[in-house]
Amino acid sequence: MSNFPQVLWLNVSPSLQRFHQPLLRHLSSQFTVACWDYCQTPDEACSLETAITLLHDYLKICDQPLHLIGHGTGGLLALLYSRRYPDYVKTLSLLSVGVHPAVDWQAHYYVHRQLLSCKQEAILAQMTPYLFGEQTQLSTRRLVRMLKRDLENSLSPHSLFRRVSIAAGNVAVPLMVCGGEVDIVVDPNQLYGWQDYLKTEDRLWICPDGCHFFDFSYPELVATKLIEFWTSVLSNHFSLINF
Repeated sequence: MSNFPQVLWLNVSPSLQRFHQPLLRHLSSQFTVACWDYCQTPDEACSLETAITLLHDYLKICDQPLHLIGHGTGGLLALLYSRRYPDYVKTLSLLSVGVHPAVDWQAHYYVHRQLLSCKQEAILAQMTPYLFGEQTQLSTRRLVRMLKRDLENSLSPHSLFRRVSIAAGNVAVPLMVCGGEVDIVVDPNQLYGWQDYLKTEDRLWICPDGCHFFDFSYPELVATKLIEFWTSVLSNHFSLINF
């Protein structure tokens, strides 16, 4: 049996990774799942290129292509890697990544920061219901602290002075795009924009009532959709071989 995973989750936001753990537990019931972590320190330049290089160093030693999956900026990294090294990727699953893939919650935050004369904590508190759903005051304060840490140590390429744009477009590998129905960061229009790039085997699924972190609110449902996608790709692969 291989020591390498079948599914690789790309985590580039250490402060928020806990919100994806329920989904990973459900996926682990049928697939071998590993998490690839990237932590951005304040002294380092934010570089997606560096992350791509480090990710490739890992995937080169794996004995087979893996199912790559990521949320937000983690999904952006998975997309950029898959465009460059498709032979190392079995499928690509993007959560809360729109057709303009660089748009993440931080880009949304910085727009509000420029438009509103509010303190950082106030803007983050206003954003928490749209990211996680309605919260108590205590939960909101905790989430604000996590979001502040994410602004400091995630791989997001955006800042108060610059917002990055990355070209839309598909990849050669089978693709599944998932998002939340009530997400205002990556809204359904951003998700439906992928339809112009989807291949026959690709899928687009929108989680009913899902916010930006919809996989935290509905981990079992999201896991079911992802497992169905991976299983269908595997079935189609065997059908082609038999043919």
